[in-house]
Amino acid sequence: MNSLRLLISDSCDPWFNLAVEECIFREMTTQKILFLWRNAETVVIGQSQNPWKECNTRRMEQDGIRLARRSSGGGAVFHDLGNTCFTFMAGKPGYDKNVSTGIILAALAQLGISATASGRNDLVIDTAEGVRKISGSAYRETQDRGFHHGTLLLNANLNRLADYLNPDPKKLQAKGITSVRSRVANLAEFRPDINHRQVCDAVTQAFFDHYGDTATAEIISPDVYPDLPDFAAQFARQSSWEWNFGKAPAFSHLLNERFVWGGVDIFFDVEKGVIERAQIFTDSLNPAPLQQLAERLVGCAYRTEAMASCCDSLTAQFPDQAAELAELRQWLVETIK
Repeated sequence: MNSLRLLISDSCDPWFNLAVEECIFREMTTQKILFLWRNAETVVIGQSQNPWKECNTRRMEQDGIRLARRSSGGGAVFHDLGNTCFTFMAGKPGYDKNVSTGIILAALAQLGISATASGRNDLVIDTAEGVRKISGSAYRETQDRGFHHGTLLLNANLNRLADYLNPDPKKLQAKGITSVRSRVANLAEFRPDINHRQVCDAVTQAFFDHYGDTATAEIISPDVYPDLPDFAAQFARQSSWEWNFGKAPAFSHLLNERFVWGGVDIFFDVEKGVIERAQIFTDSLNPAPLQQLAERLVGCAYRTEAMASCCDSLTAQFPDQAAELAELRQWLVETIK
């Protein structure tokens, strides 16, 4: 068996690519594997992050930006087609994230770009304006294998980073990992003609050179499910609300608003994307609908359509407060996004 394996994805679907990565990682043996891919516009968060805390989920929904939770740690990043993503996998004891970092640096050197490793996760370029980050990475290890994956900024739309990685101010008391923002730069600033194919070719050659072997590229097509064990189930999981949002660490959310008919304070405790406790306080002259709403929200998913449905279900029971409930519903939907 060849000691190396090379896979290149033609898909730009983040859930598809992350499902491919997970399935390859589960089935791998002793080979050294390189997987090259890229995603259309997506916010990718670490396995222990809270999307409502990290991202402007309202803006993402408005603009059709996907959220994807990876299985490794680290912070939130924005992907578009101006990024090239890489994944190195190996069994132990051969797995060494320093080796894969060296391969990426060697590939950049082939392209005439001098970069260095900084800290545990980043690749940077020293410029006249200071150090600029051009790559971020994350890692995952099990008892017998490990992977190192990351992204290289080629000509990404850096303005979009601010659009989606700055969350709406929400009164969240959230557990989990918080992203650390860095000054970033595109490789196109240093080599204007750079493109995804060039980078893939350079990383592939550096991979082959390091190990003194080659492999024929396996092209992963978006039109045909890969022949990987349990891929359909993994793809379904990767693209589900339960994985991307519901895996958020436990958090609390306090909302308050004043309407013409009274002030409202709502307090949620949320675990695994489900409301475990809800309290509503109001000075409304008729608090009964809100008291009922607090009871109905317990066990409800922390998502707009589920909460809207709870509000709608009260309208028949309290027809005289239909207008107030509609106003409350609209506020909830806009605030939770």
